[in-house]
Amino acid sequence: MAQRVIVVGSGNAAMCAGLAALEAGAEVLMLEKADAALAGGNTKYTAGAMRFAYDGADDLLPLLKDPDDPRLAKTDFGGYSAARFADDLLGFNGGRPLSEEQRRLVDGSLAAMQWLGGHGVKFEPIYSRQSFEKDGRHVFWGGLTLAAEDEGVGLFEMERAAFEAQGGELRLATPVTGLVTEGGRVVGVETEGGRLDADAVVLACGGFEASEALREDWMGGDWRRAKVRGTPHNTGDGLVMARELGARRHGLYTGCHATPMDLHMADYGGLDLPPGERKNYRKICYFLGVMLNADGQRFVDEGENFRNYTYAQFGRAVLEQPGHVAWQVFDAKTDDLLYAEYRFHDAHFEEAGTLEALCARLDGLDGEAALKTLADYNNSVDDSVPFNPTELDGRGTKGLALPKSNWAQRLETPPFRAYPVTGGITFTYGGLKVDARGGVVHEDGHAIPGLFACGEMVGGVFYEGYPGGSGLTSGAVFGRLAGAGAAG
Repeated sequence: MAQRVIVVGSGNAAMCAGLAALEAGAEVLMLEKADAALAGGNTKYTAGAMRFAYDGADDLLPLLKDPDDPRLAKTDFGGYSAARFADDLLGFNGGRPLSEEQRRLVDGSLAAMQWLGGHGVKFEPIYSRQSFEKDGRHVFWGGLTLAAEDEGVGLFEMERAAFEAQGGELRLATPVTGLVTEGGRVVGVETEGGRLDADAVVLACGGFEASEALREDWMGGDWRRAKVRGTPHNTGDGLVMARELGARRHGLYTGCHATPMDLHMADYGGLDLPPGERKNYRKICYFLGVMLNADGQRFVDEGENFRNYTYAQFGRAVLEQPGHVAWQVFDAKTDDLLYAEYRFHDAHFEEAGTLEALCARLDGLDGEAALKTLADYNNSVDDSVPFNPTELDGRGTKGLALPKSNWAQRLETPPFRAYPVTGGITFTYGGLKVDARGGVVHEDGHAIPGLFACGEMVGGVFYEGYPGGSGLTSGAVFGRLAGAGAAG
């Protein structure tokens, strides 16, 4: 008789776990506490980008929806080695060595993408956000090249179609309220409708970012004040249930993916909007301008690195500012480089013909200090270095205590715009320890029989930040691992 596996959650990690378990011959029931509109968890809030190690275009072309796209002949994808992926992760570890989980992520990344491709999940080059045109060619930067067709919503729909085509069942509006154990083994789950038995359970129901109480308890600081930019359903249920069975905490519980978000964003990105539009409240083009806090001071090096390597941390930096607010300031030179989210119909900004007039319109800003900061910045820009958004161009500032290291341009071309932002939390980094099969590890070191976990619930993958696009890839790698383990 086939193993019966219950997967809790329905996002990318859950779908990958379900697919892997089905491949291994299991019968799979997926339980999602949300209704159809919010099924898919945080996956539907993403732009669908996935970071993975690859040698060159030959690794990418088989994954594409349209391998005959005429732009491909004029595209330089470069390569992104496993060693570079590992180095990028190490850059956010705060001095920690590469973890076991990070090694699994790197080593399994390309195989996971190829596996998804074999299940009909198709991808597109991220021309609009990860490349710039140079000398008539599309040049990709930062190692992030592909996103799922139709972004996060498309990823969910393609994975769901593959899951159901393999015989999996997705049951919506079915919250799991507890784990059922017998003799120390997990043998099912409790739901509002009663007990459901299984040979194994995979927890793939996200982190705790949507719980104000858990953010305050487990993260401290100002995290109760953060805007939640993802699903309202990631309230730490799976973590709490697993820990009640003695599961080992693992990873950095004070760490999270924290992005600058529109100050006036509705909760959870506006649940009245189509899922594909909710991500448009993020504001991550700060590298093309400057960010000011309420005291009129810059507080980060906006050009420290490609935004792939800074945006998941700079939300924390904004949240730590007075009033938990900042303004991103641009002039007209960068209009054509700003991402579409800055032209979103609900994007909030102030515009003026002079910097003096702009600063006067920003409620709560020390305008006099801001004008001095902007003047000092303008006077410090090194014009001898050409501006080049396709690389770390070294066009920085001279003489400032807090430099802008790349892409520094004077704010001198009207009209000027300022976008108010605050800190938004996307997902949490602290989770559970899992073994090489995706099994949840008990405090005393043994795997809890019948219990597996993947996705945001796996600790030790990210610490003080992450290179963009790694989250969905982690979900695929550890989802595939947990699903196969549960079915085995």
